[in-house]
Amino acid sequence: MQPSDTPLRPVIFYPDIPAIKFIAQTRLPEEYHEETAHDIKRLAEAIRCLDIRGAPALGVAGAYGIALAALTSTATEPGKFRQEVSNAADLLRSTRPTAVNLFYGIDRVLNAVLAEQTVSSARERAVSEAEAVADDDSRTCHAIGEHGRNILPPSCRILTHCNAGALACREWGTALGVIRSGVQAGVKIQVYACETRPLLQGARLTSWELAQDGIDVTVITDSMAASLMRKGMIDVVIVGADRITKDAVFNKIGTYMHAVCADAHHIPFYVAAPFSTFDEESAEADIIVEERSRDEIACFGGRKTIPDGVKVYNPAFDATPVSLVTGIITEHGIFRLPEDLSDIRAIRQRS
Repeated sequence: MQPSDTPLRPVIFYPDIPAIKFIAQTRLPEEYHEETAHDIKRLAEAIRCLDIRGAPALGVAGAYGIALAALTSTATEPGKFRQEVSNAADLLRSTRPTAVNLFYGIDRVLNAVLAEQTVSSARERAVSEAEAVADDDSRTCHAIGEHGRNILPPSCRILTHCNAGALACREWGTALGVIRSGVQAGVKIQVYACETRPLLQGARLTSWELAQDGIDVTVITDSMAASLMRKGMIDVVIVGADRITKDAVFNKIGTYMHAVCADAHHIPFYVAAPFSTFDEESAEADIIVEERSRDEIACFGGRKTIPDGVKVYNPAFDATPVSLVTGIITEHGIFRLPEDLSDIRAIRQRS
C-alpha cells in the first residue's frame, strides 16, 4: 500500500546515493513495491518493461537518468565524460521511441551538461536541471487540473483510457489531474476507466489511484465504451497523450476508437497534456509507433491465449485525428488544432 502521508510520486531521485527509486507499476494492484536503479542500464530496463511509464513521468525519468549518468561516470577528462553521458542518453532514447516527453527530459539535462566546461560543474548542473524538470512537471499537472476542471459540469460521468494520473507524471496527473482538481472544487464525478489492453493500465493503475483517493471509479472493458455512450452514461471523455503532432494525438492503443464513438454520440472528447508533449513540427506520418512483444497479448494471467504460430499485431499507440478532439487541456489553457497551432508555437518559443 502506498504511504498515505506523502504525494504519490512514481519516480524519485536521490543524488546523494546516487540512485533513482521507482514504483514497480507492473506489480500493481497486487503489490505496492519500490525498486531502485543505481545505473542507466537498470533504469532503461524499468522503462522498457513499463515499470516506469506515462509521458510526463518518462520525461522526469529521462532527466533523472542523465543526472544519474553524470554522477556515476568515473571519467575525469571532460571529453570522455561528455561521451559517456551522451551514450547514456542514446540508451534511454531507444527505450520508448514514440513518447516525446522522454526525449524532452533527456535533451534538456544533456544540453545543460554539455554546456559546462568542467566535470564537477556538469554534475552539479545535471542535478539542478533534472530537479527543475521534475518541479516543472508538478506545477504543470496542477495547472492542467485547474484549467480542465472548468470544462466539467457540476455533476458528470467521465470516461478515461489507460493511465494518465500521478503514476504517469511526477505527481497529480494530467487526465486524472483534471478529475482530482474537479473533485477538490466540489464537482460530483463518476469515472469509467477502460481496462486498456494489453497490460490493463486502466484496470490496474487508474482504478488503484482513484480508489486510493476515494474517487468513484468503475472499470469497464475497452469494448464497452460505445455501449455506455449510447445509453447516455458518459458525459465527457478525457485522456492523456504521449505525443501530439500538428494533425494527430498519439495515445495508448484504443484511444482513436473512443474518439470516433464520442464523436458519433456528440460527447466532448478532451486530451490533457503538457506543452512538452507537443511535437508541432511533425505530422502523424512522421512518427514511429512502438510495437511491443507478442507475449503481452498471447499470454494472459499466466495462461496461453493464442495458439503457437499465430501472429500478433501489438502497436502500443494509435493516432487520433485532431478533428475528433474537442480541446487539448494544457498548463497554458485549452487549445484546438490546427486552429491554435500558431499560438502554441509562440508560447513554446517564449518558454
